[in-house]
Amino acid sequence: MYDLIIIGGGPAGLAAAKAAWDKGLTKILIVERNWELGGILNQCIHNGFGLHHFKEELTGPEYAARYIDEVEKTGVEVRLDTMVLDIRQTERKEDGLPVYEIPMAGKECGYTCELTKSVVLAMGCRERPRGGVVIPGTRPAGVFTAGAAQRYVNIDGYMPGKRVVILGSGDIGLIMARRMTLEGAKVLACVELMPYSSGLNRNIVQCLNDYDIPLYLSHTVTEIRGEKRVEQVVVSEVGPDRKPIPGTEMVFDCDTLLLSVGLIPENELTQGAGIEIDRRTKGAFVYENMETSLPGIFACGNVCHVHDLVDFVSDESERAGASAADYVLKKKAVSEAAPVVTKNGDGATYIVPQRIRPENVEKFVKLFFRVGRIFPKADIVLTSAGNEIARFHKKFLAPGEMQNIVVTKEVLSKATEELLLTVEEIVETEVGA
Repeated sequence: MYDLIIIGGGPAGLAAAKAAWDKGLTKILIVERNWELGGILNQCIHNGFGLHHFKEELTGPEYAARYIDEVEKTGVEVRLDTMVLDIRQTERKEDGLPVYEIPMAGKECGYTCELTKSVVLAMGCRERPRGGVVIPGTRPAGVFTAGAAQRYVNIDGYMPGKRVVILGSGDIGLIMARRMTLEGAKVLACVELMPYSSGLNRNIVQCLNDYDIPLYLSHTVTEIRGEKRVEQVVVSEVGPDRKPIPGTEMVFDCDTLLLSVGLIPENELTQGAGIEIDRRTKGAFVYENMETSLPGIFACGNVCHVHDLVDFVSDESERAGASAADYVLKKKAVSEAAPVVTKNGDGATYIVPQRIRPENVEKFVKLFFRVGRIFPKADIVLTSAGNEIARFHKKFLAPGEMQNIVVTKEVLSKATEELLLTVEEIVETEVGA
């Protein structure tokens, strides 16, 4: 019987394990389906990680190594090359807590079922493939997701191609534009359906502008041409309805198309367990302590909602791990009062956590959200029952960058059943106008 089983050994799972151990849990198991810990960070050999969390600039493997080293100093058990198959709630109780059965299969353990008092979901996310965006044309070799191409180049040592077009301006796509260029390929264009980039502004500057790679906003790939291998892609401008405009076609002679068209939380296990899913984030509904709709099961990192920075993943996952420890050790009595439900209003596309129990908040809670368009300046307004309870001023909000605000316990005390977050653009008028 474990106190805690963590599914996923990437940055989220490692941070949760370390935090739970520090809180006093001793029987912890990390289950990782890969043959090594670290998750996606192992193939992210570029720098830019750790600026918030460690206050220094690290590469992805260096960032992962920091947490791996910390976990190895503890008594946390790790099973690599092992796949969790399901999460089942049993009728059994231990110390008054429901017991979960976790069947898994691995090279070393074979098929086995482990029992645990709590679970942390840290499975990360996956890339949306070509079938998820429905691009017309043939089906030749040379079409890769950006993450797959990153693995080929950084881990396996293979070049996917020499003349490259990238569809989508997500961070992985932007970073691969630079990486392919540094490896000798010619990146012809980065094409984005929306009128704004979905990646971090620093990546647009460092990965596209610094290498003179053009970014076509409000454009998309409308045809892939080629028999055995990609030979051409056709790019068209799109209107406000996101439909291609006839007569705007551009033809690029290339041998590779990289897709950076979105990330999807890896939530098959979550759904199978009967945990409530937020249709906006595609992750689980969570409370202020990252607990899901099932008691004792917590979610963190990209399986909860897609992050831009791993530093925020670590912070959130440490909170989930610490909360799991508090739950098992019964250090905190959980409020049974009706929670405050957070909702995204105008300008915001989602908000996490979706539910807050004010009695369980010690000093403050961070609300994470994304905006639906670019705001040069805006106010983030919190209202409850039609009354404004807080306002935060922000400069330059973009859909590609996750935002957060700190809401104090005092502000939360003013909320009733619902807390609405809206984004109000600030329009500056010229003097004398």
